[in-house]
Amino acid sequence: MGEKVVFGNIYRDKKVLVTGNTGFKGSWLCTWLISLGAEVYGISNEIPTSPSMFVELELKTKMKHFFADIRDLDAVRKIISEIEPDFVFHLAAQPIVSLSYSEPIDTISTNVMGTANVLEVLRSYDKPCTAIIITSDKCYDNVEWIFGYKETDALGGKDIYSGSKGAAELIFKSYYHSFFKKEQGVVKIASARAGNVIGGGDWALDRIIPDCMRSWSLGKVVEIRSPKATRPWQHVLEPLSGYLQLGERLYKDHTLNGESFNFGPKPEYNHTVQEILEDMSVRWHFENSKDAYQITGDIKFYEAGLLKLNCDKALFYFQWKPTLDYTTLIGYTSDWYYEFYKNKGDMFLYTQSQIKGYEDLAKLGKIAWTK
Repeated sequence: MGEKVVFGNIYRDKKVLVTGNTGFKGSWLCTWLISLGAEVYGISNEIPTSPSMFVELELKTKMKHFFADIRDLDAVRKIISEIEPDFVFHLAAQPIVSLSYSEPIDTISTNVMGTANVLEVLRSYDKPCTAIIITSDKCYDNVEWIFGYKETDALGGKDIYSGSKGAAELIFKSYYHSFFKKEQGVVKIASARAGNVIGGGDWALDRIIPDCMRSWSLGKVVEIRSPKATRPWQHVLEPLSGYLQLGERLYKDHTLNGESFNFGPKPEYNHTVQEILEDMSVRWHFENSKDAYQITGDIKFYEAGLLKLNCDKALFYFQWKPTLDYTTLIGYTSDWYYEFYKNKGDMFLYTQSQIKGYEDLAKLGKIAWTK
């Protein structure tokens, strides 16, 4: 028997466009696609943070990047016409909940019109293309019940960010029914919803793990707002494996055209902010976890306390499920930052080694996308 391949080797030598490629998830996705042998392209209007995973991994030397605003329809059309991609993964967004309070119009225009622009260009695209539109678990109207949200549950949100993601999903649905719902159409689209992703290389503001790593790298104590808030923690590679598997299956199966899928962690991965900080502090060699953080009552903006996803649909259609256990999730995340701040290693090679380790664990677990 030959060695197992991942995602059916579908991305090798394919042109793959990633919007939002300079962001945290976009940088991880581009690195994985490069490892899969794809010809990778990106659209982003800026380097969003400093440090930046895109910069630290020197991804600009390993792929073709276009600086452009996803809200500029003419620019998006020109770039896609030039690339002629086989796959599109649309991640470009304003991703920070806190920023949506100070910049609501920018959040709405980026997350809603940016999505509309990608779909508008693809509706007149005359070559075969498989497009995955990524939104967020916050697209759901969160009433903080204990059940996981299904793809058929109500969309919405109490904050601007959540509303913009719900609106992006509605735009996706209306474009599908208006333009892409064709038996023999050359462009196929699906949407993917995931959230609360952690992993090395995230330096966004007002996110607990980046806040931790910035503080700990300087020998400072991190301040946390809501220690008892529960989050469904998952490593960034988990939803990315879902996006890539969905891309593979949609490429092969037209019946998935227009569908939406959740990608979330196992229910037992729901831990409080305080629990995950204590577990991560061990990897940073704190003798006492209480020296790693202090609790502050400074809650600057509304944030939902509980939001879980039901991922049965992805399990049913293509047997997707998470790979990492909680301990490995903590290790992958903590160790990436420790390598960056303390060992100052080659972060592209280190990131590739984590991807390879993740693939190996998925193969051992007989995860469907490795078969």
